[in-house]
Amino acid sequence: MSTLFEPFRLRSLTIPNRVWMSPMCQYSADASGPDIGVPGDWHFAHYGARAVGGTGLIMVEATAVSPEGRISPGDLGIWNDRQSAAFRRITSFLKEQGTVPGVQIAHAGRKASTDAPWRGGAPVDHDAHGWQPVGPSPLPFDEGHPVPDELTVEGIQQVVQDFAAAARRARDAGFEVVEIHGAHGYLIGEFLSPHTNHRTDAYGGSFANRTRFALEVVDAVRAVWPEELPVFFRISATDWLTENPDDEREGWTADDTVRFAADLKAHGVDLLDVSTGGNAPKARIATGPGYQVPFAERVRAEVGLPVGAVGEISEARQSEKIIENRQADAVLIGRELLRDPYFARHAARELGGEVAAPAQYHRAT
Repeated sequence: MSTLFEPFRLRSLTIPNRVWMSPMCQYSADASGPDIGVPGDWHFAHYGARAVGGTGLIMVEATAVSPEGRISPGDLGIWNDRQSAAFRRITSFLKEQGTVPGVQIAHAGRKASTDAPWRGGAPVDHDAHGWQPVGPSPLPFDEGHPVPDELTVEGIQQVVQDFAAAARRARDAGFEVVEIHGAHGYLIGEFLSPHTNHRTDAYGGSFANRTRFALEVVDAVRAVWPEELPVFFRISATDWLTENPDDEREGWTADDTVRFAADLKAHGVDLLDVSTGGNAPKARIATGPGYQVPFAERVRAEVGLPVGAVGEISEARQSEKIIENRQADAVLIGRELLRDPYFARHAARELGGEVAAPAQYHRAT
């Protein structure tokens, strides 16, 4: 059998194959009214199609732990019971197709209150259902973006509680994996990086202080999440600042990621979902097929923590090679699954693997 289609076990959960769907925001929930942040028909059809397509694990897009934690007014949320109840329709369908449902819980921090990307992604004001962003320090993301309010210690602790409450609701909603979003310049990543964290209290300065908030979130989520089910953490392995030899700006680095991965493992994280960038808008990033895979490979080799690899992974044999070479334990496919919801099924046919097929489709197997 193709290594890409071997099952993968984390705690008591067995994921049927190594083709997983990366979390990708759809910006398609109601922005106001009683259904704010509630998944609807678009989300059911979107995720359901990839489950029918044989994807082993589907990680639902960044889902906000509080209203101000959304990236855009159209983001999904899981801060109330109405939202979690609506997710049950999706998680039940995914499980019926043999897919493991996961959800990424998130807080956008200083990058919050922006429009959908197809409308330009600029900050939105209160008249367009916007709000005031928060962050570790009063540093705007980019020109034209608002200065975020600096979180107080009490505010930080409230966000920690919000993550824990979101994890509880995620389990009630039927999710079997919860992923903490610490990547792409959103709130947790902002605390990690000295580029965005200029605090002088217990949450800023030293490596231990800058990682304190993230580990408090992990501990709070792990405490309420079932012991038998895995917790993932998504990280940007580098800000792509000090990786550029002529760039003197200080940022989060690959070395920091390896060091932090060991802490995450000790605190009960079961897999590191390794991405990069997003925290510095003018960072220079050399992209290409599989360009982020080496960051995942290094964590796996040096820390012994299972990893997922992302970044311009779009072909079946490319995906299988990543698993065969032990660069990662799974591949998280993004844009290719937007282009082809049946990527896993097509890859299985190409590589000689197997995926579950709905009875209605058996005549085509």
